[in-house]
Amino acid sequence: MKHLTFLLLCAAFMGLAFTNPASNAVVVYKVDTSASTVKWTAAKVTGKHFGKVPIKVGTLEINKNKLVGASFEVNMAALTVEDGGGNERLRGHLTNDDFFAVDKHPSATFKATKVTAKDKAGNYTVVGDMTIKKITKSITFDANLTMVGGKATGKATIKLDRTDYDIKFRSGKFFPDLGDKLIYDEFELEVNLVASK
Repeated sequence: MKHLTFLLLCAAFMGLAFTNPASNAVVVYKVDTSASTVKWTAAKVTGKHFGKVPIKVGTLEINKNKLVGASFEVNMAALTVEDGGGNERLRGHLTNDDFFAVDKHPSATFKATKVTAKDKAGNYTVVGDMTIKKITKSITFDANLTMVGGKATGKATIKLDRTDYDIKFRSGKFFPDLGDKLIYDEFELEVNLVASK
């Protein structure tokens, strides 16, 4: 019996000795801000507008080629409008107190709190905290991860309700009878994060 116990202990020790802890380690990939984009789209009764918000910093957390975490911060003060005429006027409006008040809140952030693989094709369900104007809300969205040539690319379309972040200007929830002046509450972020070690 003592001989059997000794052999089992030896086997357990050898198993630990030849296990590489690094194989289970999470690798943090840093987002290349020049190659990554966050495009926004918002709509009203009479049309829609779109543009970009520059990324300041971001990470994708990878374990064995699987996404386990993600975060990014965008520069709201450098928001652009790219859909046509009147861009500077609209940009000024979006950055003032009616919308994002970028003088007081120059950044917006996202941090994943749970990442669940949906399949083996790189598709995930991501839950995380989105903070805009110092208001944090938990959001859920689908994302995709591809790994090519040492680079990780995460893509997602995130839909947000602006009224969750105290942006009420011409919202039908707060102002009735707006007619064609109505601006829809939901807006969309198309996120493309390219990252490497």
